[in-house]
Amino acid sequence: MGRGFVRRYQDLEVYQAAFEEAMRIFEVSKTFPVEERYSLTDQIRRSSRSICANLAEAWRKRCYEAAFVAKLTDCAAEAAETQTWIAFAVRCQYLSSEVGQALAEAYDKISGMLVTMIRNSHQWTTPKP
Repeated sequence: MGRGFVRRYQDLEVYQAAFEEAMRIFEVSKTFPVEERYSLTDQIRRSSRSICANLAEAWRKRCYEAAFVAKLTDCAAEAAETQTWIAFAVRCQYLSSEVGQALAEAYDKISGMLVTMIRNSHQWTTPKP
């Protein structure tokens, strides 16, 4: 996640990981029951995608460290929410425990990357315009 090689938010390792996991969530959630379409399916898709959207917003707010950190904190909250929906999907037997565990571990890594960015926010911020 070295800053020297990052020119746009899509270059962030955490963004790439979050995007891939959101797509994996999308694929596995296609098998959820129809009655979950407007509840669990919608919620897990929204929270997983929101991580990427909030990262994009955070990237554009880098000239204001507090705003940058706030958006990264939103990302971490969405990652935790996604893990909660994963746990529900496993408990309801919409996902196998193996798939649920793999997804939860992926979101643990994403959360770890976000915490590292938050703790080192000064390294990511840019001068005010």
